[in-house]
Amino acid sequence: MTGPRYPALIAALPASVPFVGPELQERARGARFRTRLGANENIFGPSPFAIAAMQDEAAEIWKYADPSHLDLKGALAERLTCTPQNILIGEGIDGLLGYLVRLLVAPGDAVVTSDGAYPTFNYHVTGFGGVLHKLPFRDDHEDLAGLIAKAAEVDAKIVYLANPDNPMGTWHSGAAIEAALDNLPDGCVLALDEAYIEFAPEGTAPQIDAEDPRVVRFRTFSKAYGMAGARIGYAVAATETIKAFDKIRNHFGMNRFALAGALAALGDTEWLQEVIRLTAEGRAEVSRIAAENGLTTLPSATNFVAVDCGKDGDFARAVLAGLIDRGVFVRMPFVAPQDRCIRISAGRPEDMEILAEALPKALEAARHAITA
Repeated sequence: MTGPRYPALIAALPASVPFVGPELQERARGARFRTRLGANENIFGPSPFAIAAMQDEAAEIWKYADPSHLDLKGALAERLTCTPQNILIGEGIDGLLGYLVRLLVAPGDAVVTSDGAYPTFNYHVTGFGGVLHKLPFRDDHEDLAGLIAKAAEVDAKIVYLANPDNPMGTWHSGAAIEAALDNLPDGCVLALDEAYIEFAPEGTAPQIDAEDPRVVRFRTFSKAYGMAGARIGYAVAATETIKAFDKIRNHFGMNRFALAGALAALGDTEWLQEVIRLTAEGRAEVSRIAAENGLTTLPSATNFVAVDCGKDGDFARAVLAGLIDRGVFVRMPFVAPQDRCIRISAGRPEDMEILAEALPKALEAARHAITA
């Protein structure tokens, strides 16, 4: 008896996933986390109207969702001053990035990203046989000019840029991105991940015509809209690019709950502004707690703060372990020198109290562990 015959590409891939979820960590430690501040979830939650819309949809769950997604596309198009034909709905930015790579990348094709940027994008590229070319961050920012220059050098199909950035929370101005497009090589697409754009300062989002074929923009309902568990995001691109996605996307990949919730959330601008305010307060409190413990923080345009632990990655990992031991779920950048930091999501006052109690103990334990 024999099993599946895997293609050589798949057989050669490492048996790994980009993230280890907090639930798996909870099982390993035999206890629930006291607070979840590691996955950049919006702990303030979705609009009450979104919750009600999803509850109302429960009786209709026997039906497939409309595969055209026209109601949500229409509402987004009105908000973004484009047409519904410029919008693709998908299973969060993670799923949409997978579609983009499947659409554009053949085995051996070059793709450019930052070393230490969002690992799920790399996971998709590797899975489809693309060749990743990575550039280091520059001053804790993704090196926009360097990425585009590397794309020209290696004849890349895609350049990936997150703005604002995850994991550092830094950002480029929209004007800088607009100017950089003039140097993007022919046949290369800028995959612009704007997952955190609602939290960013005015002027962070570039003014790019939706019909510009050089750019595919990715946004989500997971962050500011508080619907990470619903798995719904969208891409904005030229009409012909969106038509091409229809060749390979999962047409019944979306569920009715997510579509109904997203449509209601989009209409509740008052709740969105409240979340942005609460998030700013949470970021400020993370920075205050860090400073109280002798640590510095990076300016952030997201719903998290990169806290510089002041030493190297080994020390930061020891601090991270100390927080996890004390029931505080946080994460950190994977690549030096950014791995000198830990990344802490903005939380409610009660979450910040737990952090304030746990951080000095974690720091003390890390110092002892490193010097032992």
